[in-house]
Amino acid sequence: MTTLTIIIAAKNESRNIRDCVQSASFADEVIVLDSGSTDGTQQLAQEAGAHVVSTEWPGYGPQQSRGIALAKSDWVLSLDADERITPALQAEVLSAIRSNHADGYRLPRLSSLCGTFIHHGGWRPDYTLRLVKREKAGFTDHFLHAHMTVNGSKADLHESLIHYSYRDLDDVLEKLNRYASGNAKDLDNKGVKGSLGKAIAHGFWAFVRTYVVRAGFLDGRYGFILAVYNAESTYYKYLKLMAIQEAREKPLTPSSP
Repeated sequence: MTTLTIIIAAKNESRNIRDCVQSASFADEVIVLDSGSTDGTQQLAQEAGAHVVSTEWPGYGPQQSRGIALAKSDWVLSLDADERITPALQAEVLSAIRSNHADGYRLPRLSSLCGTFIHHGGWRPDYTLRLVKREKAGFTDHFLHAHMTVNGSKADLHESLIHYSYRDLDDVLEKLNRYASGNAKDLDNKGVKGSLGKAIAHGFWAFVRTYVVRAGFLDGRYGFILAVYNAESTYYKYLKLMAIQEAREKPLTPSSP
């Protein structure tokens, strides 16, 4: 019988982890990789039926690779704590792994912003590779937005993964700073140079691309909010990249009186 392990990386996800694990409970194994939660995430995950492994945080990609190495099933599915598998997607996942039609599957995502699901602005259908045969699965080593890889053929599923990406404005602001920092590290590792000019230009283009090119205006005021968020996160990403590089090249030293 074909088996499935679902891998969830988490830290301080007490408001999400129970529902996330419960939506994954159809799998043969659910592994939660917890990196130092202090809000009861580990206990909630265990109560919901997950196998919890306590680890340090090496970055998103290395953490997911660790989960793949721990998995015992034929297939692995990578899930974030703020995502949910619907009954319809569950049925499609099980059908896919039994059919053996491909070595990996991309899942479409339906994401929300402050309680409103977004259908434009680049957020839909947002296909992402998440379901892969364990022996052919891998992850890139990006610190923040690493992605799953497959050494083989790919196909697409149709039912959406539900993504409660930004619960409220506090969540938006917290993630803006955290994501800008993580993305700046990844850009620096790739050798990209930061500057104020790049921050302004890329930030402006992020707004235009989200709101106009990708029709974010069709999502009303939340489409506008998303476009501003993308502009700000891009702007600060390049500013943080510039700061990282300036600190490395010109360490701050006290000036003489």
